[in-house]
Amino acid sequence: MAYRNGSIGSWPVAIAPLQPLTQRNRSIPGLANPLDTQISLATGGPSVLACGAWLKNTVCLTQGSHAYISPLIGDLATADARNQFDETVQRMCRDYSIQPAIVTHDLHPDFYSTQFAQTYAERLQIPLLAVQHHHAHIAAVCTEHQLTGPVLGLALDGVGLGTDNTPWGGELLLVDGARFERLGHLTPLALPGGDRAAQEPWRMAAAALARLDRGTEITRRFPDQPAAATVAAMLTSNVNCPHTSSMGRLFDAAAGLLGICAVQSHEAQAAIQLQQLAEHYGETEAMADGYRIDANNNLDFSLLLAAMADYHDAAYPTNLAAALFHATLIAGLAAWVEQAGKQHGISRLALGGGCFHNAVLRNGLVRRLAFTSFNVFSGQQVLPDDSAIALGQAWVALQHMQV
Repeated sequence: MAYRNGSIGSWPVAIAPLQPLTQRNRSIPGLANPLDTQISLATGGPSVLACGAWLKNTVCLTQGSHAYISPLIGDLATADARNQFDETVQRMCRDYSIQPAIVTHDLHPDFYSTQFAQTYAERLQIPLLAVQHHHAHIAAVCTEHQLTGPVLGLALDGVGLGTDNTPWGGELLLVDGARFERLGHLTPLALPGGDRAAQEPWRMAAAALARLDRGTEITRRFPDQPAAATVAAMLTSNVNCPHTSSMGRLFDAAAGLLGICAVQSHEAQAAIQLQQLAEHYGETEAMADGYRIDANNNLDFSLLLAAMADYHDAAYPTNLAAALFHATLIAGLAAWVEQAGKQHGISRLALGGGCFHNAVLRNGLVRRLAFTSFNVFSGQQVLPDDSAIALGQAWVALQHMQV
């Protein structure tokens, strides 16, 4: 769907307004659906097999000017899911009479989809192409809207391996076919305990406090967490604390600081609770000093996180704090994108990544940019999450083969 600048009264014109997920085309691969999804391509080329991501996996095959996306396979952590992945590749190649000429996969070497692609390419003696996760997110939107030429991409999600071998997730990209440039990213936060921090938002809150030079507050703020003192020491000594630019982890940090969610029982629980609280409160103004864009074009929300901690101490209503958090994210992201658009002379923006499931964030950003020169694009036939990765990988491979 595309949005163009303009307004009717005080409301922006949405050329193709976002609908609730329950009202969207039920052939979207990320939804429960037994059929393949077909996407028309702007240009054809040799057939591509794209093996997708680890989470919310789908498979994509191209033939001529069409791409075919499998139903959702899901997370590839189980033997059953991996068998389903194998069977899906075989079934789609058979049903569409396709013999791939190139295979694509994620940069992460440990993904089953990556290892399958490597083995498959070696067996068929065909080229193999690794595609960066967030490049693929933006490429999926470009594919659906048949966008060619340079596009700015805002990719916001939980995690994807970057070209520097660190976990990315809050990325401003310039995408031009098979090439992309990382223009900027969210200021990184530590992940104390690595992957465990993604399951326990209090750890991300602790990381935020450490970045704010308030690490001495960690044990006091999280007395119910037996590991609080250990995590504080880890952050002080920077042991087992990889850093990430992830927007998903920024949401976790805010939820932890506000006392909304210390430990998650399911994916994105903290972010969903923040969204629901913001929806309950309604719109509010952004913090005027809640973000800054540094000299390296990185977007820093440290002051916003500090405010979340202070609001909790002052017993502010959590729904107000959640609304303020969203409003300030939207203001910062819009300013970041506008600055990059002027610097590079680009007025097209593609939105990708699972954080754009958040309607408050997504619709607020679209409304904010509606009065600028930007045309904003997001997925309609594909979801913003990792179920779109295979389509994006396929598009990058097709562009690569035309270079």
